[in-house]
Amino acid sequence: MAEIIQKDGTWTFDGETLRLTPGRDKNVGLLRRTLGELAVPLQALAGVSLEQGKKSGRLRLRLRDGADPLLHATGGRITEPHDPYQLVVESDRYGVAEYFTEEVRTALLLEQIPSGPVTGYLLPGPPLPLSVSAGDGTVSFDGERIRLEWNWKTEDAKAAAGPRTLAVADLEGVEWQPAAGLENGHLRFLVRHAPAKVPAKYDPNAVELWGFKKDPLMALVAAAVQARLPHPSAPAAPALEGPRAPEAGRPAPPGRTEDDHDALLRRLRELGELHRSGVLTDEEFTLAKQAVLKRM
Repeated sequence: MAEIIQKDGTWTFDGETLRLTPGRDKNVGLLRRTLGELAVPLQALAGVSLEQGKKSGRLRLRLRDGADPLLHATGGRITEPHDPYQLVVESDRYGVAEYFTEEVRTALLLEQIPSGPVTGYLLPGPPLPLSVSAGDGTVSFDGERIRLEWNWKTEDAKAAAGPRTLAVADLEGVEWQPAAGLENGHLRFLVRHAPAKVPAKYDPNAVELWGFKKDPLMALVAAAVQARLPHPSAPAAPALEGPRAPEAGRPAPPGRTEDDHDALLRRLRELGELHRSGVLTDEEFTLAKQAVLKRM
C-alpha cells in the first residue's frame, strides 16, 4: 500500500483503488470538502504526475475521458482549490510523493490499463439526495427528479412561474459554467423539446451563478444528474421494435429472426454494464431487463 498524508488531504492506493480524502486545511475548497472521500478505481486512471516547486508541489491524477461524471459535467473547468484530483505536497514530502506516483504507474502498466476514453462511467457521482442553494435559486435532486426553487434575487419573469420539477427522463443534458470575471455562470438543464436557450437570468430551467462561495457546489448537482443520463460515448442501443414489414412479393418471416435474438442479448449485456457502473438503479435495471426478456 502507498499513502501520502498532507494538510491538503490524504491519498491512499491499495493496488486497485485510490482513495482521495480532503484535508481540513483552510485552503481546501468547499466543493472538495462537501464531496468528501472519493474512491477511484484503477481502471478509471489515465496517468499520474508530480509537479515540484521550491516550497510545494502538486500531485495530479488524470482520468480517462468519460470515466467521471463530475469531470464530464464541468468540462475541466473546476479551479484548483476545488479540484479533487489535485493534492498540494510540501517539499519535504517529495520523496513520498515520487514513491506514490511510481506505485500507481507500475499498477497501470502491470494491469495494462488503456489511457483512452471509456463508454461508461466508472465513478458513481456525488451521493444523493442533494440540495444546493446558490445564485438565484435552490436545486434539489433525488435521483429521478430535479426541483428548482427561486429566491428573492430571482428575476421576476422567471420567478413568476413558481418552482419547477423536472424528470431526468425528460432531459437531454446538463450544462455547468462557472462565473469568470464579470461574466456570470449558470447551471442549466437541457429539457427535451424546450425552446431555444435564453440567458440563465430568464431561463426557468437554469440557475444563474455570480461567483459567490457556494456557487461551485452546483457542480455536484450537475455531476449527479449527468451520472444518470446516458453516457455520451455509449454505443447506440439496438432497436427493439418488432420485425420489419415484409417487402412486396416476399412472405413475412414466421417469427423473430436469429439477428433479433442476438440484438436482444447484446442489449441485455449493455444494461448489465450500465447497472454495474451505477448509471441504472436496481429498479431501473430490473424493469429494463424484464422488458427485453418479454421480447425474447
